[in-house]
Amino acid sequence: MANLANTTKKSTNSWGTSLVFFALAILAIGVLIIQLDTFETVAYPMHELGKPVVVPARKNAASLPGLEKIGTGQLIGAEDVAYEPKTGLVYTGCGDGWIKRVTLKDSAGDTVVENWVNTGGRPLGIAVADSGDVFVADAFKGLIKVSIDGKIEVLTTEAEGVKLGFPDGVVVAKNGMVYFTDGSYKYGYHETMPCLLDGRPHGRLVSYDPLTKQTKVLARDLYFANGVELSPNQDFVIFCESFMMRCSRYYLQGERKGSIDVFIDGLPGFPDNLRYDGEGHYWLAIAWDNSFLTQVTMRYPFVRKVIAFGLKRLQKMPTLMKFGGVMELDLDGKPIGGYFDDTWRFTTSGFKIGEHLYLGSLGRPYFLRLNLTQNPPVGGSL
Repeated sequence: MANLANTTKKSTNSWGTSLVFFALAILAIGVLIIQLDTFETVAYPMHELGKPVVVPARKNAASLPGLEKIGTGQLIGAEDVAYEPKTGLVYTGCGDGWIKRVTLKDSAGDTVVENWVNTGGRPLGIAVADSGDVFVADAFKGLIKVSIDGKIEVLTTEAEGVKLGFPDGVVVAKNGMVYFTDGSYKYGYHETMPCLLDGRPHGRLVSYDPLTKQTKVLARDLYFANGVELSPNQDFVIFCESFMMRCSRYYLQGERKGSIDVFIDGLPGFPDNLRYDGEGHYWLAIAWDNSFLTQVTMRYPFVRKVIAFGLKRLQKMPTLMKFGGVMELDLDGKPIGGYFDDTWRFTTSGFKIGEHLYLGSLGRPYFLRLNLTQNPPVGGSL
């Protein structure tokens, strides 16, 4: 019996050792396969990330009193919000290619949504000029202008000889100059995740002069250039770099003309569109929070390579985001407060009209409308 017990014990140990070696062999083969994959990742400049400026409450927004849904089922993926005060119309670009015109009413149920113009692409950033013309950063078509009577004109599809890959945010100055972002000249609209996993800066801030028809790159090597907005005096333009969780200023006038500095960094997630409300405040959408998984993914190139391999071969990847929302900033970029919720992921814009804040999103089929008088922003800077 003793011999049998010893034999069984040796057999169990041998089986256990073999299992460990087998697992290690599988792991090694997996690592080798991933390493041989052609998708290359590089390190992000993590040292450039600012210290966190806010710690948002994750569940303070969706249950606020008076929160309304506008245009349910008609505003699918309404990414940005633009307002024309002369007519009272709101413009937004949706996932089906339509630029919608929205007539707001006191009652959410009385809101009128009109299919105005279809670009045949994917309209994202949108802005209304003083002339009434609507400018759109279309992810597939380029920078386009839609006249008051609905005629579409493609203004540019390239910048300094490099084709636009991902037109994203847009704003129009009083002098007619158009400023817009190219999220990435390498990766397109359906390649946002490979763009993040890559780790290289392919984004650009671009200007378009309607008088000369010239397109000029103002800032390059940006980590996913996104929202863009002018200062009240129009002496600088603010642009957001989503993957670096910061927004910077490009100076248009004065002694600092042509220089760039940081407007705000250390954001609680990836910034999207930024809009000035005409009352001394900017509203900055946070589409995707800086979760623990996001931090690990950003910090380690090999982790991103593994995720890219899974995305490419298995069409699967982990959920990196936990919540989203919108922040209110003062004219110097300091946080005043905000609204965040774990059901607000992919919130891409916030625009204040009267006493209400209107929120656009890639993930919702409606605007959210929040009464700011009833619900003052929560929190502030650390």
